[in-house]
Parts: sequence; C-alpha cells; structure tokens
Amino acid sequence: QVRLAELGGGSVETGGSLRLSCVASGFYLGNWDVGWFRQAPGKAREMVACITMNGKVTSYGWSVKGRFTISRDKRGNAVDLQMNSLGPDDTGVYYCATDCELSRIYSWGQGTQVTVSQ
Repeated sequence: QVRLAELGGGSVETGGSLRLSCVASGFYLGNWDVGWFRQAPGKAREMVACITMNGKVTSYGWSVKGRFTISRDKRGNAVDLQMNSLGPDDTGVYYCATDCELSRIYSWGQGTQVTVSQ
C-alpha cells in the first residue's frame, strides 16, 4: 500500500521543541521532493518547509525560518522536521506531501497535531 504517515506530533509549552517524521511505505521517498505543510484552526493551509529529492536544497516559510529544519534520513524513506522555539502560532495540524507546491497537492493524509501552549 502506497502511503505517507506523519508522526511525532504532540503538546509542548512555548519555547519547546518537537520533531516530526514523514514516513513513506510502498514507495521510495527519496525519488520525490517533500514538503511539510500546516493548517492552523480557521486559517488556510501553508507550506512550512520543503526539501528536494537529493536533499541539497531546502526552503522554509517566512514564519518558521531559523527555527525549523527539514532533513532526509540516511535511508531515504523519511523526511524529518525539527521544530525549535515553538510558539502558540505554530499550533496546527502538520502534513507532509510528495510536492512542495500547495496548489498541486490533491490528496492529504491524516496529519499530526501540534499544540503549543503559552
């Protein structure tokens, strides 16, 4: 079965850290660019971070730049998102996808909830 799973969400206090993983099954994630996205309550979904298939180029949304780091694991079938200095505005459901362009993504997984309390 071909699927992506988002793992690692949870609840932290402001200033804390979380690490999310996007894990592929049924296909090799290393053949795809991978994007992390999030949707906060009442807001539109937005791109958080993106990594190219070779792992050499990364990009970030302006609100997370300098705090979040996207990376590929050595086996190539997972993409992690290290999130530091979290604040309440980072609260939302986080999703990953095999594309970095939001408008090209038509199918989403369940996502993983991240809640940051003050």
